[in-house]
Amino acid sequence: MRQEPSDKARAPLDSSPDSDRDSSPPWAGESSTTVVIAFIANILVAVVKTGAALVTGSASMLAEAAHSWADAGNEVFLMIADRRANRKRDSNHPLGHGREAYVWSLFAAFGVFTIGAVVAIVNGIHELYAPEPATRVRLAYVVLGISFLLEGFSLVQSLVRARGIAVTFQRTTLDYLLNGSNTTLRAVVAEDAAALVGLLIAATGIGLQALTGNGAYDAVGSILIGILLAVVAIVLIDRNRRYLIGVSPPKATRRRVAKQILASPEIERITYLHLEFVGPSRLFLVAAVDLVGDAPEGQVARRLRSLEQWLEEEPLIQTAVLTLSVDDEPSLTF
Repeated sequence: MRQEPSDKARAPLDSSPDSDRDSSPPWAGESSTTVVIAFIANILVAVVKTGAALVTGSASMLAEAAHSWADAGNEVFLMIADRRANRKRDSNHPLGHGREAYVWSLFAAFGVFTIGAVVAIVNGIHELYAPEPATRVRLAYVVLGISFLLEGFSLVQSLVRARGIAVTFQRTTLDYLLNGSNTTLRAVVAEDAAALVGLLIAATGIGLQALTGNGAYDAVGSILIGILLAVVAIVLIDRNRRYLIGVSPPKATRRRVAKQILASPEIERITYLHLEFVGPSRLFLVAAVDLVGDAPEGQVARRLRSLEQWLEEEPLIQTAVLTLSVDDEPSLTF
């Protein structure tokens, strides 16, 4: 976090709700790039898998084709989520539009992922009762191999970006992906990882069918892919639900923000601190502070406003609201 600038440096800053200040954190573009890469990869993979499913008649390959089309549709929702969440705040949305990311990501998880799961499971059950052995197994494996490379490339790109952001917040990559506020990045990594596991399931099902001549293995592969998608959908739905309701940042982030507040020579102590995510990597801050000195009411109001503006220069802070502490309130420790 930055040290407090001089009064002259922060005086011109306008952090009112109607400000033209871009509230997007500097790493916001990382998620958008990741989504675009994943979208291109999924479209290519979906086309190839669909062609292979039609030629081979494999239930697992058809499930994988539905999976990839579902992922591609998911990316559309995620691109909408990123675009709408990064809009500037206005008088009607003083906390910004960040929560839109969770709304659209929830649509993606509930609709697209779930549709992909239902298609795969229903298709697998149908094939289980009336199995039709897949043909051209070699072609199926070529397609699965190409798909694995494309999905793997997308996953590596996503993990590299996730690791870079996680380091910024002093968190592990896994913790940031599972519990962090960046819902679009979490969705892309989850779908890419699920895609790789799904490809391995499909390869196993097709291989066992080729070895035994029993089409049930291919059908079971389709059902397992559907179950995998359903599990991913449930996890992502739960994460988006939590952030829509309201989630506080981890203790490390809370300490970091508290240190930023106490870095000001104008603030002696903090007696109340509320932090809540209002979008990916964006916090709403409310704090009760004890100011140095005993200035008149009008001067205190200006000092508080100036301190709020200074805090909002930090990309992590979307909106800051400061009020005065009561004398007998205990100081918070961090």
